[in-house]
Amino acid sequence: MHMADALVAPAVAGTMYVLSTGAATVSVKKVREENNPKKIPVMGVMGAFVFATQMLNFTIPGTGSSGHLCGGMMLSAMLGPYAGFLTMIGVLLVQCLLFADGGLLALGCNIWNMAFYGCFIGALLIWRPMMKKGASRVKIIAASIIGCVLTLQMGAFSVTLETLISGITELPFSVFVATMQPIHLAIGFVEGLITAAVLVFVYEARPELLWGIGESETVAGKEAKLSLKNTIVVIAVLAALAGGIVSLFASAFPDGLEWSMEQVAGTAELEAEGGAYAAAEGIQEATSLLPDYAFKNSESAIGTSFSGIVGALVVVAILVGACYAFRFFKSKKSGVTAA
Repeated sequence: MHMADALVAPAVAGTMYVLSTGAATVSVKKVREENNPKKIPVMGVMGAFVFATQMLNFTIPGTGSSGHLCGGMMLSAMLGPYAGFLTMIGVLLVQCLLFADGGLLALGCNIWNMAFYGCFIGALLIWRPMMKKGASRVKIIAASIIGCVLTLQMGAFSVTLETLISGITELPFSVFVATMQPIHLAIGFVEGLITAAVLVFVYEARPELLWGIGESETVAGKEAKLSLKNTIVVIAVLAALAGGIVSLFASAFPDGLEWSMEQVAGTAELEAEGGAYAAAEGIQEATSLLPDYAFKNSESAIGTSFSGIVGALVVVAILVGACYAFRFFKSKKSGVTAA
């Protein structure tokens, strides 16, 4: 559901940048107040995992469309809404600049549509209330499916509102909404199942990693089956396999947004002219070393695998580096900023 620059007017793009930056500023403040340095490796590995799994487009049967994980609900269920939101920003930033996935002008929209709802609505209004009296596999599965379906519906609706306000006449609002919402309902359900599988694994392996259900190694009488290190290693290996191997078998069908545009406008490639669009395109051309997750001017499968592995590593480096560079966490023992 990564929006291209042509779908948003510069004024709308600027407004969404302001809103997303505001949410990020609050998130940084909240993460600093929480001061839990143990989240640093989890942010890195989960960011890599979400990046890699977003490459795995799955076919929606009978539609000619595909979907992919957004990841906001999953991240917030493990990291909380604030650290989860910052992690999603890292993923979307790498996708935008290194792989030209989603427009640079539209990045503020993509952060809001794909990260804000999943991390804040999903965590605070779905996950936390459902886990208030303790977690269980049934609760985790239910929260994952409900949260992913609801927040993806909200994200899809935001896309249609942003195109409406931007005056994209090729995508009439009523028709676009009627196309976007049903296809993203199906995508959200599949994402919910994937999210549930990951979170149930974490619940069985290391339950205190789930946000809001406890901090000790035993949560509501449930003992951890793996050490923190081994749990992180397993997730890292899964991310490497997803990005390096499974991504080669991703669906070739257009994703929900592109499919909806083709149904309504007859094309997923709209044109836009103006200085803001040209400037954003120029920056992306300079930074996107692996456009569309491939080597430039090559259709080699090696380029896809290379993109999956390198992209995941870059996400880890950016997230872990940002935690230290911007001093998100402090040492609890000395009170000195972690470095």
